[in-house]
Formats: sequence, structure tokens, C-alpha cells
Amino acid sequence: MNSSQQAIAQLIQQVESSVVGQSHVVKALVLGLLTNGHVLLEGLPGTAKTRSVKALAQALQTDFGRVQFTPDLLPSDVTGTEIYQELDGKPELHFQQGPIFNNIILADEINRAPAKVQAALLEAMAEGTVTVGDKSHILPRLFMVLATQNPIEQEGTYPLPEAQMDRFMLKVAVDYPDDQAEQDIIRLVRAEENAENNASDEQKETQQPVTIDPENIYTARAEVSKIEVSELVEKYMVALVMATRKPERYPNANLSKWIAVGSSPRASLALDKCARAHAWLAGRDHVLPDDVRAIADMVFTHRLILSYDALADGVSQRDVVTELLDHVEVG
Repeated sequence: MNSSQQAIAQLIQQVESSVVGQSHVVKALVLGLLTNGHVLLEGLPGTAKTRSVKALAQALQTDFGRVQFTPDLLPSDVTGTEIYQELDGKPELHFQQGPIFNNIILADEINRAPAKVQAALLEAMAEGTVTVGDKSHILPRLFMVLATQNPIEQEGTYPLPEAQMDRFMLKVAVDYPDDQAEQDIIRLVRAEENAENNASDEQKETQQPVTIDPENIYTARAEVSKIEVSELVEKYMVALVMATRKPERYPNANLSKWIAVGSSPRASLALDKCARAHAWLAGRDHVLPDDVRAIADMVFTHRLILSYDALADGVSQRDVVTELLDHVEVG
């Protein structure tokens, strides 16, 4: 294990110490970092979505920006705006940066804002720039959008358009913890409260969490890009994507019945990047089919549009991915 792998392992351990029972969420956040992608967290209230993102930013000791999406939010509240100023008696417009000009961005309850505000993130997520007026402003080198949405409260919400959903590298379902994890959560928060209440001001200043140099992220990304992918694995990834577009190739599966619109080429790119990152985390220099299968659910679930039959039968995107993996063979 080299130095960058040790640093990422330490990062995972640091975040998991603050978040109980959601190791798959922490793994997804790290995969997003390693692939320079963005992550959508979908889960019920109180499932540590916000806490996970804050713990990640704290461990990296990077700038953290939070935007609480509401129906009355404006695009300029996210990107920033030009303000009028007089300098040396001369009037001019000065750009005041919005919260998107941080390293880690938490777009909280992103589906509570209308499409115009949601679209304010599109350029930033795809191009790493923000255009206001006639000028483009470059975002930080380490830039990651982590958005959350509640899947059950539909009143007063605006579902994300397919084009924006596709911009997220991964989508993670955040479920309620099990019995043991729930008990561990109670103990963890109680311990944090006791430590906060009993520590002196001097102790609070000295008790700083272990942080990881962001340079390790850039080194890790360079190493991930060198992970080898065989032609066999490439064909497997392509077969998975094509099965969502041409499900009739698999007459013994329910794919034709369940899928209305398949995945875009961004799914292929996400499979390739995330599978390489998954292999790198496992300490290998090559991708196995199991790496592809391990991240398929997070790559596909937000890129599939279900048919009316699937919705009527209560079939979810996760069910479709399971069917996909069961019927598409390697090689």
C-alpha cells in the first residue's frame, strides 16, 4: 500500500468514525473524490447524509459550502452575483462569489428548488466554471457537489430533470440503520456531547481531528487513471449499458417490460472510472468484473427511466439493475 492509498484509507476511517452504519455512503463519497465526480444521496430524514458530507470536508480540511434549496431560492444565491461598487469615484461591477466557490458543496434537498435554480449547478458540475454576465469564473481544482434529496416527500418538490440526474457520477440510496447501528448512533452522539460539555476551551482548541492533505487526492486520481482495464471487462461494461437501451437482446429477462429509456454514454464512462477507482481501493492494478458489479447499482439507478408496467408493479431501479446483472454475462 503506497502513501496515497494509506491516506485514502485514513480518510475513510476518519469519516466512518463520525458516521455509523453507512459505510457504503462513505465509500461512494470517496469514489466520487477519486473520479472527480459528483454524488447524489437519496434517503429518508435523519440518515446522516449531511453529517457524512461535513465529516468528509472536515477530514480534508477544505472549504465547505452548504446551500439549503428552497422554492424561493434564486440562481444567484448559488453562483453569486455582480454588485455595483464605486472605487476611487468610478462605478464598476464587482463579482461576489456564491457558496458554489467552495471545495465541497452540499446541495441540501436539491429537489425543493425549481428547475431554474437546479440548472445553476449544471455548468459548474460539467465544466468547472460559472458564467455570470459575460465572464466565466473558474472553480477550485478540488470541487465536488454532494446533493441530497428526500424520496418520500413530494409536496412542494421539483423532481430533477433527467439531464441533471445524468451529471451525477453516482447515486446512493441511504437507508435507515439496523438495530445495532441505531444503538451505536445513540452512544456516539452521547459521547460527543459529553466530550464537548466537559472539555475546557484550551482542550477544544488542541483537540483537532486528523486531516488528510488534499494533494493525496490528486495523486490518487493520477494513479486511478493508470489502472488497466482488459478488453473483456470493457465489453462487459458496454454490454450492461447496451442492455438498458436494447433490452430485447435478453428475451428471458424482464428488461424490455421494465425499461422505458436506457442509459446514456455517461453511464459507460462512469462505469469505467468508478470500476478503476474501486480496483485501486482494493490495491489492484487492474479491473475485475466484480469491480464493475460492485458499483453498477450506484451508476445505473438514476440513469434509468422505468416503464408504466414497472411502476404499476412496484418495480424499482434497483430491481432493474439486479435483473441486469443476473442476465448480462461476462465475455
